[in-house]
Parts: sequence; structure tokens; C-alpha cells
Amino acid sequence: MRVLVVEDEEQLAEAVARGLRLHAIAVDVAYDGQEALKLAAYVDYDVVVLDRDLPEVHGDEVCRELVTASGASRILMLTAAGRVRDRVGGLSLGADDYLVKPFAFAELVARIRALARRSPRAVRPVLERAGIRLDPARRTVARDGRQVALGRKEFDVLHELLRADGGLVTSALLRANVWDEHADAGTGVLRVTLTSLRRKLGEPPVIENVPGRGYRL
Repeated sequence: MRVLVVEDEEQLAEAVARGLRLHAIAVDVAYDGQEALKLAAYVDYDVVVLDRDLPEVHGDEVCRELVTASGASRILMLTAAGRVRDRVGGLSLGADDYLVKPFAFAELVARIRALARRSPRAVRPVLERAGIRLDPARRTVARDGRQVALGRKEFDVLHELLRADGGLVTSALLRANVWDEHADAGTGVLRVTLTSLRRKLGEPPVIENVPGRGYRL
């Protein structure tokens, strides 16, 4: 799961991001509405946690543009405005949920996970290739009928390779889609993840390394 946190209070934004990463959620952070729109145009986020009172571009306008773009991202408005009319106003803009500050962090995590389950990306069909069967919704993997237990990053890397349907996936694309922009996702981290993934999938090997270009199933 990848989340965009849009919050102009830097300490709060970083605290939320750190907490979400401890729950194995990839997080990017934007401190104003303009930066948020730029990131959202480049990355297909599962959930956008959006403050309403933002500099540059107001949170309401960010919400409108995200909804107009018809992306798959779910929007959770996070704001100090807790009156009923404020909540109704936020939801009428197209937000999927609304959480008032101050909030319990456990509730924020629960709401984010609930929204991600509602995302169209959570109901994608099962992917199959080379005897490997991956269910994105249940996050299960099997090879030739044998269940394979994978870590989150191993699962996400395999998911990207299966989505390519035999096509080449560059290292840069894998790092961009599986790790967030603040993670230490250099070539070494990717290689370690792929080595572990290959070992768990077993023989014969199904992940091909194309030197200088990337990987494919």
C-alpha cells in the first residue's frame, strides 16, 4: 500500500509518516497543495491523507482535482474543522472519509486500511504466470499449488513483475512502485529482496535478470 500525506505542519506530517511506515505502509509527504498535485500526477496512491487548510493550493481544490482526475486514490480528509457542516462540506467535495484533529493514531491507521480495501486496486483479478498464482486482495502467493509465504516487499516486487505479464520491469520502476521516496531503496536493497524472493519461490528459477535493463518473469 502507498499513501500520500498532505499536511503543512511539518512535525505532524513527519510524525504521521513515521508511524505509518512502522505499519509497513509506504508513505510520501507533501507540505502544500501544489506539491501534492504534482506527486499525485506521478504516483497512483492507494490513499491520500489530505489536510484542508493548505498553502499554495487549498485542500478543497486538491480534493476536487484528484476526484476530477478519476484516479483510484481514496481521499481521507484530516482537519481541525470538526463541525457537522465542515464534515459534510468535505465529503461533498468527493472525499471518502473525514477525520478530525486531534485523532488517535490507531484510528487513522484503521481508516486508511479500510479505504485501501475499498480501492479498485484491492479487487484486481488474480495474476498467474509460470505456475505462480498471486491474489492481490488476499495477499497470497502459490507456486504449482504450494503456498509461498512472502514478506511485504517481496510480495510487492513479485506483483509488479506479474503485472508486466512477461515484459521487462526496470530496477527504477520497481524501486518507485514498491518503496516510498524516503526509503533506502537503492540497488542493494532491491537485490537483497529479489534474492530472498527467488529463494522462496524455489526451483526452477523464474525471475530473469537482464543486465543493465531490469527483471522479468
